[in-house]
Order: sequence, then C-alpha cells, then structure tokens
Amino acid sequence: MKRENLVGVILAAGKGTRMAPFSQRFPKPLLPVCNRPILEYQIEYMKRAGIREVIIVIGHLGYAIARHFGDGNGLGVKIRYVEQEETLGIAHAVGRLEPYITSPFLLFLGDIFFITEDLSVMINLLLEKRASAVLAVKEEADPEAIKRNFAVILTEDGYVKRVIEKPRYVTNSLKGCGLYLFDLHIFDAIRRTPRTAMRDEYEITDAIQILVDDGFPVVVSNVVHRDMNVSFPHDLLLCSLAELRHQGKGSLVGEGCSLHPDVRLEQAVLGDRVRIQAPIRVRESLIFSDTVITTKEDLERCIVTPETLIECKYFF
Repeated sequence: MKRENLVGVILAAGKGTRMAPFSQRFPKPLLPVCNRPILEYQIEYMKRAGIREVIIVIGHLGYAIARHFGDGNGLGVKIRYVEQEETLGIAHAVGRLEPYITSPFLLFLGDIFFITEDLSVMINLLLEKRASAVLAVKEEADPEAIKRNFAVILTEDGYVKRVIEKPRYVTNSLKGCGLYLFDLHIFDAIRRTPRTAMRDEYEITDAIQILVDDGFPVVVSNVVHRDMNVSFPHDLLLCSLAELRHQGKGSLVGEGCSLHPDVRLEQAVLGDRVRIQAPIRVRESLIFSDTVITTKEDLERCIVTPETLIECKYFF
C-alpha cells in the first residue's frame, strides 16, 4: 500500500433525533465545536495523516454538508459524497462504499468529536503489522462509557481477540472509539455480517470479529485523548469546553461580534456576529452565531441560539 492511495471515509447520514431542536436545521456532523463543524476537525486529522481524498456518506440534510464543504478544495482535499438511503448500522453504510474504494481507508463516525494524536501512527501499524484493521482505542476508567461503545480484548501478544458491542458486563478498560483503519478484507467480512437482534442493524464490531475469526491480524492504536459522542444538545457544549482547554484558551469570540464593554467571558464560546447588550457574565456557555442577547441576567452552562436557550447545568 502506498500512503498516497489511502482514502478517508466519514459517516454523516444519521438523523440525530435526540439533538432537537438542532436536528431540524443541522445534520449533527455540521454542528459547531469552537466555531468549526465537527466534520472539519475530522477532515483536518485526515489531511495531517497524508490523506487527500475523502468520501462523506450523507443522508439527513446531506445537502447542507455538501453545500458547506463543496469539493473540499478549501480544505486542501478532494471530497466525494455518497448518499445512504437506509440507516441500518455502520457495517451496512461501509458496505455500500465497496464500489468506490480500492485501497485501505480511514473511517470516522461523523457524530463523534475526537481529540487525538497524529493518525499516521495507525497507518504505520497497518503497514508494520501487515494488519487488516487498526482500531483506535483508549484506556477508559468509566465502565459506563465502555458500555455505550465497545470493549476490546487483546491476546497476550497484543492482537485483537474479541470485540464486544455495548457490553453488559465490563471486564477490562480498553474501549473502542469509533475511529478505524481497514484494508479491503473488511468488505468480505461485511457481506457475512448478520443483522443483530439487539438493534436490528449491521454492526461494524461483528464484521471486525469475523476478520479476527478468519485469522486476519487486527491491532489497536491508543491515539485518542478524548472521544465525545454528540447525542444530546448538552454534548455540544461539553465538546466546545473540552476543545477550549485543548487549545489552551480561556474563551473564544467569533468574527463581527459586538459586546457590551463590561461583559465578562469565562470559558465561553461565541459564534460570529453575536451581540450582547448588557454587562453580564457568560460562563461555560456556547452562543450560536447571529444571536442577540438582551437579558441582564448572567448566563451559565447553557447554549443560546437565535431562537432558544438550552440549560445544560444539570449535565456537569
């Protein structure tokens, strides 16, 4: 495999019904974290790893994603779009891409916000170990977080022995993070992946287990510092605060904002053209672009859009 042939894939077709009121206007992967869409971070990680061709699988409000990123020229990549008509699980979505992919590919789930290292580490592992898959993982102290994702169990020599989707009983601390590197053998595995009884979907973890059981080497890479599923509105605020800390910033103010001279910002993210007309304190909050704030009450741990205010303090 030549590095320049590697392709990036982002699954961005989900409806995000639990993200209301945002889901009516935005596909989840286009929601802003520190004033940049979640997808933009993922594309940037791919670009740093040497990837120049990206396929984005779109569905719900997919035209908005295509309109925002276009052909990818503005980000220094080439983007193609593939529409997913049915959402039947990650393996189903990846399987639909077989006609478009002829080389190993790096796969992101578009509704997860990652803070990660240089992903070329995963590419090096695929080459050095002659592996068919590299799974991004992290040591997770919270068993509930593993139960929401998938557990990874290794052999004594460090290869993947078992992957367990949303385990009821957690026996180790290695969590899969929704970021994968596959070679083309994954498509054969997906063809033999059954639809699950639990969620009535085709799970990518089942396809990975088929790879393992067939004797193909599957390895892990501990490259993820933070992975945050964007499932509910408050997750968007938590992602922005985590990214603020990662960037070493106290607050972030977008372009064209107009703030009262006595406004106090403490770990706040303001989008573009925000107007705050009173001398209030804004703490650990996210304000969407084009929002006008006239209240004289302080804002704390909330999301404010031009249409609504969402209290998030109960999720901290």
